[in-house]
Amino acid sequence: MRVAVVLLNLGGPDSLSAVKPYLFNLFYDPAIIRLPNPMRYVTAKTLAATREERAREIFASIGGASPILAATSRQAEALEAELNRTPGDETKVFISMRHWHPFAAEAVKGVKEYEPDEIILLPLYPQFSTTTTGSSLTDWADAAAKQGLRCITKRLCCYFGEGEFIDTHAQLAWKAYKEARATGKDRKPRILFSAHGLPESFVLDGDPYRFQSEETVKAVVKRLEEISVVPEAVLRPDGKEEIPETLLPRETFDYAICYQSRVGIMKWLLPSIDDELKRAAADKVPVVVVPVSFVSEHSETLAELDIKYKDMAKALGLPGYTRVPALSLEKGFIKALTGLVEYMKRLPKKICSYEGVRSCPDEFIGCPNR
Repeated sequence: MRVAVVLLNLGGPDSLSAVKPYLFNLFYDPAIIRLPNPMRYVTAKTLAATREERAREIFASIGGASPILAATSRQAEALEAELNRTPGDETKVFISMRHWHPFAAEAVKGVKEYEPDEIILLPLYPQFSTTTTGSSLTDWADAAAKQGLRCITKRLCCYFGEGEFIDTHAQLAWKAYKEARATGKDRKPRILFSAHGLPESFVLDGDPYRFQSEETVKAVVKRLEEISVVPEAVLRPDGKEEIPETLLPRETFDYAICYQSRVGIMKWLLPSIDDELKRAAADKVPVVVVPVSFVSEHSETLAELDIKYKDMAKALGLPGYTRVPALSLEKGFIKALTGLVEYMKRLPKKICSYEGVRSCPDEFIGCPNR
């Protein structure tokens, strides 16, 4: 069987000249600016024009372009290699970006030429939102219909609690936490799990993003507690050493989830990372920042977390600021993606979460897995 795996991601400008059209595409997305046309068109043109200069400054600060396509391409190569490591199905991995090249129409063309027996749409957004995964799935369906791509298509809506994904986050966070604590004098670091922001009204309308982000954080903290065990060997009567479970102290973590990348005057999810940095400064504790909703490095990690908020932490006088890397090409994360693809191949359902069933409470009507 020939399988086409399509990685869905946001996309980003590949040059400074692409910033303005990229912004227009972003704000013209009906999942983001929920206005009818022509109001949405006019709003998108206005926002792209007014925010171009600042956005160009941001991308200039990280090399003049978004690194997201290059990062996603490396993930695609690693995933394809893993999926084809053992004899069986032939798998090819494609990339479909939502707001810049390669657009869904370009990816559909490539998939159609590949002539697969089955297509698996795999988002690089671990937590589902109508603004990200939802928008990308709709975009793919529209492009596939226009080009007459008829093939069994399975869609993964989320994997916010998948085991390897959680463990990889926890392992990276634990390494950074230990290093921060070693240099943090007598104050334990506070872990700030930073997720991309979302207008609060979207959540009130049934978007499950906040719920899933909070569930990811709970799972990572639980895994952190498990791997933070400090062995303390004791001598048994027969002279051998053992480490009884009752003697395994666990680290207790001071942590918070917060949100970044707020734009506009709407009320966004709280607390913001700005607020949490100010609270940490007041408490005189160092922070370890974990980008919990980003699986590769791009402007939100490189420009915001590594520059803007690092400078803010310094100005506030925080005793330490450590940023945990994105998952990128970590073996555990590629293993997670590989397992998700294999799982989807076995399932008869056309859309499901990493658990094979609906993972959201009923009140989240934005969840597509009904």
